[in-house]
Amino acid sequence: MKLVHQNKADLFKTFGLKRSEKDSGSAESQIALFTYRIKHLTEHLSVKKKDYAAKLGLIKLVGKRKRLLAYLKKDNLNRYRGIVATLGLRK
Repeated sequence: MKLVHQNKADLFKTFGLKRSEKDSGSAESQIALFTYRIKHLTEHLSVKKKDYAAKLGLIKLVGKRKRLLAYLKKDNLNRYRGIVATLGLRK
């Protein structure tokens, strides 16, 4: 599923720090966007196993999300716990 402008606005409104459609810069909204794209690429790679360019993109996205989560954990532990619980990232 392609990520259209309306889907992005909904993600930012749901997960963003300011809870507005234009809050695209907060760590929470970026993590939510990366998570959406990671899920999409994972589904794509389950069908197209030899798409190495998509696999590389997936690895890069996971690394970016990991760094943002580490930053958020160091900066504000309550915000980190909230986004992890909301997105269901840790088990």
